Amino acid sequence: MIISDGAEDAERCSSAGAEQPWPLPDLLDAGVFLLDDGGRIVHANTRAERLLGRAAADLLGQDPHDLLHRGRYGEALPRSRCLLRRAALTGRTVQGDEGWFERGDGSLTPLAWLIAPCRLPMGRLGALVLFHEGVPDSAASEAGRHGPVAPATSMSELERLALLAETTTTLTSTLDVEQALRELVRLVVPLLADWVVVDLITEEGEVSRATVAHYENGAVVRRKDLEGPMPPVPQESSMPLSRALRGVTATLAGPETYQGPPDSDIAVVQRELFRVTGMHSASIAPIRGVREVVGALTLGRSERPGAFTTPDFLLVEDIARRAGLALSNARLYERQRRVAETMQRHLLPRLPRVPGLEMSARYVPAPRSSHVGGDWYDAFTMSDGATALVIGDVAGHDLDAAAGMAQVCNMLRAYAGAELEPPSTIVDHLDQAMARMAETTMATAVFARVELTRDEGWRLRWTNAGHPPPLLVEHDGRARFLEAGQGMLLGTGIPTARADAVTELPPRSTLVLYTDGLIESPRGSIDAGLSRLREYAASLPHHPLHAICDLLLTHVRPDDNNDDVAMLVLRLPGDARVPDVPAPR
Repeated sequence: MIISDGAEDAERCSSAGAEQPWPLPDLLDAGVFLLDDGGRIVHANTRAERLLGRAAADLLGQDPHDLLHRGRYGEALPRSRCLLRRAALTGRTVQGDEGWFERGDGSLTPLAWLIAPCRLPMGRLGALVLFHEGVPDSAASEAGRHGPVAPATSMSELERLALLAETTTTLTSTLDVEQALRELVRLVVPLLADWVVVDLITEEGEVSRATVAHYENGAVVRRKDLEGPMPPVPQESSMPLSRALRGVTATLAGPETYQGPPDSDIAVVQRELFRVTGMHSASIAPIRGVREVVGALTLGRSERPGAFTTPDFLLVEDIARRAGLALSNARLYERQRRVAETMQRHLLPRLPRVPGLEMSARYVPAPRSSHVGGDWYDAFTMSDGATALVIGDVAGHDLDAAAGMAQVCNMLRAYAGAELEPPSTIVDHLDQAMARMAETTMATAVFARVELTRDEGWRLRWTNAGHPPPLLVEHDGRARFLEAGQGMLLGTGIPTARADAVTELPPRSTLVLYTDGLIESPRGSIDAGLSRLREYAASLPHHPLHAICDLLLTHVRPDDNNDDVAMLVLRLPGDARVPDVPAPR
């Protein structure tokens, strides 16, 4: 499937030679533009360059409203007030007595203009714009001789501007695609329409009907039966939705639009949509992202009387443009989040097989896809036969945090394998090394050794760098936090004396190492989260380790904590006599 954003016409028509439909005349005092069916400039004569103080290369491919059209005081104008754009979209010949264009040097020039429909190469419709210097008149209206644009859906100009402002503020406040779509539905239904349909182009170039919602009995109802994959968009289709998904301008449509033979499978789906929903009038606009077409927005009316008007779909087009920027940003963030999550998962280790010890671990990204952090776990066998356990959290919630996590994790492994030193000394070496990293990185961590003692018992020796304390759950259900060995977090650059702590590990006991995403809640205290973890874990000493991990994530992790979680769980054997494991000297 080929998706076009309309810019290809500008590139094609701006080439010299046989593709130029006709040479644009250099009239005595008139500049001339040729617009494609997306409202972009594909030709400009030399008089237009002189009037506007802009080279043709700076004009081609641009929307003249966005680039040039201004109010009397140089302010940008909403598209719903643009008569020039209104004429181009409706295909009617319209003349304006006064308008203000911004020249290349930022100054304003008053212009009178006339726009008329014409046909471009390959049979596409376009428009020819002639303009010349006008005489500024303080009493003149921006609307020209055709009067002001009628308010859309009986909304005042102030109300329309307020709606656009709220759309911008609301949609750009989230980086989640689903949330942005829910907010878009809330903004336009029932204010502008009974139905809202959002079709999105996936990263694979396919089309998916992401949202269909209907306002009925005072509530917005999601029609998931009408959502799902859509047929490909043919490049040659002239139907409104196909044009919108190719990036061509907003269009008014109704059941009569699809009464003739359909020109594509997607037109068949649209005909069925109008039949099922009962829409008698619809406005279909492209949703443009920063660099590409993201999808199409359809607003439809079924119960409410009155068809969409030209001012209506100019307003819908403005809303769709703002939605496009928000969705484009959300998709970009989602791609970055996936990269970080994938990298993080690949960097997390496979747990070693240690005779006599059971281990299980989990890494879970943020539940609402907003954060990917530097949480990690690690476990490896040291040169003296002890088992090293690590849980840590690099500050930050982005790709940099995940990259910092990889560096810190690898450095800690290197220091732990170089010499047989107490955990506090190894972590102190790590802290000093982090101070020399190119990017400032701070982290919390617990580094521990599980050792087999001479009397064939098990011992835990650890140090804690500002991390939540490990939880030890004995086989009879008694649970306690290992709060000794606390010290300052890593990466502050402040010299500190770190301490080691030691405790015996009872047979069949379970040790839980975790990051703060398991216990912290924006609405509750850290103490409440720790109590919740201890009380629930105390009821699980006989469960398999993999079940303990899943149950803790389900029942302890707060619903409102939008942070990732790393967890490492270890269980001691019932009989300490384990073969082939040398005791430390």
